[in-house]
Amino acid sequence: MSLHAALRARPSLRALLAGLTAAVLMSLAACGGSSDGAAAGAPDQETSSDSATPTSPASESPTAEPDPAAAFAVEAPGKRTEQVAVGDILISAEKPIARSVIKKIAKLDGVVAVADISLADVSVENTVYRVAAVDPADYRRFTSGESPDFQAQWNRVAAGEAAVASDLEDTFPTDSTGSVRLGTTDDDAADLVHVGAYAPQVEQIDVVVNRKRGKALGMEPRNALIVSTGLTAPETLRQPIRKIVGADPAIQNLDAAARYGLDPSAFQSVMFYGSFAEAVGTYTYTPTADGKVIPEPSWVSSHISTETMPILGAMTCNSAMMPQLRAALEEIEALGLADEIHPDEYAGCYYPRFIANSTTLSNHSFGLAFDINVPGNERGTVGAIDRGVVAVFKRWGFAWGGDWKWTDPMHFELQRIVRPG
Repeated sequence: MSLHAALRARPSLRALLAGLTAAVLMSLAACGGSSDGAAAGAPDQETSSDSATPTSPASESPTAEPDPAAAFAVEAPGKRTEQVAVGDILISAEKPIARSVIKKIAKLDGVVAVADISLADVSVENTVYRVAAVDPADYRRFTSGESPDFQAQWNRVAAGEAAVASDLEDTFPTDSTGSVRLGTTDDDAADLVHVGAYAPQVEQIDVVVNRKRGKALGMEPRNALIVSTGLTAPETLRQPIRKIVGADPAIQNLDAAARYGLDPSAFQSVMFYGSFAEAVGTYTYTPTADGKVIPEPSWVSSHISTETMPILGAMTCNSAMMPQLRAALEEIEALGLADEIHPDEYAGCYYPRFIANSTTLSNHSFGLAFDINVPGNERGTVGAIDRGVVAVFKRWGFAWGGDWKWTDPMHFELQRIVRPG
């Protein structure tokens, strides 16, 4: 599929009116009413429904529905002017990186370009996706293939929508409107983001939004850098960069070993926002050859605990999730539904690993998901689990895998922090 075919069309009223105008002009040309009507009616792939930043349809017509993305729109970037550069190194930190530090990195011999972005992770349907909030005009030059000049993509990002890495097109869990929930705030307009395009992104970045949308999602500003080293080997710049940034930020080469998680000496970090930030903080780990990951021992000791729970007995999970998990199980007991959960069919909670056949982390890696009643609730089925049990877990802040595009009815995971009492 071409990039333009991958664009997720959601034309504004302006675009629709433009199409009607073109049709009228073509009709006039056929009647001899205009000497240049045929030219006016000719299709223009670059400037039709996906041209400049759309304004709110409400401002164009009193009867049109407002575009929910319009509140997060920024100025469209126009044509690319910066030279294309490969993203060779990704630097990420918990807090904003000082501008003086960025300037020092940019002046290093071998560094040809640097872009600051906001970087964080979000969990959607038991899959962790890396989200970048960017200045489209600056970030676009680090992308590959046709992407730097895929103008419609950057217009959509500027308009408040998202661009998603093209290799996720068949699996990214959008809803029936082509939107995905990227946040856990009380503001549905901020959290529910329409996917405007699928196109190649910088390695290790799955979803791109503009900075205004990133701020609304609660992302930390300017906490990551994309560095291009041109003809200089990225590895030779790791130590000079480390001397500038200090010990805490993660420095990741965007080469094949880093991309596929094959380098056991390369620490990798996950930094959430929203409810997951409260429960996880920064999760630093190293991959193993058998698909598991090894978190920092200090993270495990401060975030993972074992408690005896109603119905299921001993559970090893994320400590931040335990109070609401206990409250949910107590309510299930009080409602007389305890027999609907089978302790001998419990499949665990904390299990640091990648999702099978991938290098994507599961929520089990953070102790924020658990599987129950495994037989009869396999992936892709409607599931036999009692819906009253499901309703209780949902009330207590857990998402249910049975609601997903590709169902997983045995699976429950933290969606938001709920404090009992």
